[in-house]
Amino acid sequence: MEIPLLSGIARRALDSLMRNPYRTLEIRSARNYLTLERLHEGDLVFLTYESLEDVTRGTEGIIAKITRIEKMHQRIPWEESDEREISICRVQLKLVGLGRIMEVHEKEGITVVKVREMMHHEMTMG
Repeated sequence: MEIPLLSGIARRALDSLMRNPYRTLEIRSARNYLTLERLHEGDLVFLTYESLEDVTRGTEGIIAKITRIEKMHQRIPWEESDEREISICRVQLKLVGLGRIMEVHEKEGITVVKVREMMHHEMTMG
């Protein structure tokens, strides 16, 4: 299956999703935010701990279904940044399964991966 990629996801968030099949993440990375802007409830995503530069054939991660998505903007104190507002996407995910990337490519400005679903005993991830 071909699904959009969310990379650089914190290990604790991935572990939490493995323990509890529903998890809400706050996405702040511009690349991941832009990916989520194009997705809707019911779509699948592939989440991995690896940064985009390190995602290759064989990278393992989690396949999840978007159950809720909410885009918002937050003001930040001007002393902390040169910008006054950040965009955040809160996305609730439902665990679908585990996967390994077979192919990585860009499609319409976002990274899409071809994923093979895996059984839990096949995983070498953390």
